[in-house]
Amino acid sequence: MDASAPSRHITVTVNGRPVDAVIEPRELLLDFLRDRLGLTGAKRSCDVQVCGACTVLLDGQAVSACCTLAYEARGRQVTTIEGLAADGRLHPLQEAFAEHAAVQCGFCTPGMLMAAKALFVENPAPTADDVREALSGNLCRCTGYTKIIEAVLAAAPGPR
Repeated sequence: MDASAPSRHITVTVNGRPVDAVIEPRELLLDFLRDRLGLTGAKRSCDVQVCGACTVLLDGQAVSACCTLAYEARGRQVTTIEGLAADGRLHPLQEAFAEHAAVQCGFCTPGMLMAAKALFVENPAPTADDVREALSGNLCRCTGYTKIIEAVLAAAPGPR
């Protein structure tokens, strides 16, 4: 930690588990998750909130962990890709990505999944256009997005 900056204590719930930590005021949520908690699913890529590789959920809303201070997560719920599956079972989104071959190299996949999960919170029965809009901040260099959109639509919890 930087000796010149006053440290801050935070309590945050990460993937359903309470975490107490002392952080630097400028510490990014991405660094907190990856370096302190060993949750490496959120990726560092652009560092300017344009690629979506670092997407996590903060109280159910998609945020770029590369541009969110860890301090902003105090008293809140953070969900990472590691917390998407439950009880040893993949989340329906994860299953749909596998079934629809929506994964290539996998670098962008955690961010895509988390952005899609956030979409389902607001809209459990999205259209293809809704999915495109929700994922517009997530870049993939390997696919044409068609399989990703198909997978998200297949996993949507609402009526079709």
